[in-house]
Amino acid sequence: MNQKGGTGKTTTAVNLAAYLAILGKRVLLIDFDPQANATMGLGIEHGPDETVYHAMFGSQDHGRVIKPTHFTNLHMVPASADLAGALVELVNVEDRERHLRKFVDSVRDQYDFMFIDLGPSLNLLTINGFLASDEVIIPIQCEYYSLRGVEQLLETVQMVRDNLGHPLQIAGALLTMHEEGKRFSQDVVKDIRENFPHHVYESVVPRSVPLAEAPSFSRPVVLYAPQSSGARAYERLAEELIKQGESANEYQAPKGEE
Repeated sequence: MNQKGGTGKTTTAVNLAAYLAILGKRVLLIDFDPQANATMGLGIEHGPDETVYHAMFGSQDHGRVIKPTHFTNLHMVPASADLAGALVELVNVEDRERHLRKFVDSVRDQYDFMFIDLGPSLNLLTINGFLASDEVIIPIQCEYYSLRGVEQLLETVQMVRDNLGHPLQIAGALLTMHEEGKRFSQDVVKDIRENFPHHVYESVVPRSVPLAEAPSFSRPVVLYAPQSSGARAYERLAEELIKQGESANEYQAPKGEE
């Protein structure tokens, strides 16, 4: 999530999920953006009643909305423009902020990683996405205006914790669209690493033509240009994320804090 558009949210969700699947992890990617860019980027075909909208409102069996992808270990729940209608339908529904959480909880045990690709708007869909999540990855484009968007997002996460009682955590910030040799890109990287109050991933995603082209072929970059700099960056990020999870699982609370 990042409340600013064009920071690489969908690119990250699709390619990170693909590399984790290649590394042997069971992964579910949920497209929760009415624009359905992740769905199109993976070339997922689905019926008119087989999307996350129908899963969230319980009108469709989960087996019908969870779709296979190019990878055995990667499944996807597609989105469509129908999801925009959920904003209206949820307004007067009981427990309206937790509809997606109910679906996620029902399939959680089947996967090692679950990713929710959120749109850039802050609305009831975003809140559903936050409450269905344990952690947030924040893609930050290496330019000035992205920094301002991050400040807003951190305030939103704190609001979710304080007002809705959900212990949402920041998994880390991911620097994207980095231009090697450009002074300003370097300055943004330095600024984020020094001042961002949470984890910053070592992997930095460069501005990459193959990353931009791969969705038009309905493929993640690993199936389009696996040797490209963008592909290698997401492979490194997947390895980082696995290590991050292993470190969290190995943590043992001191006596008196169990």
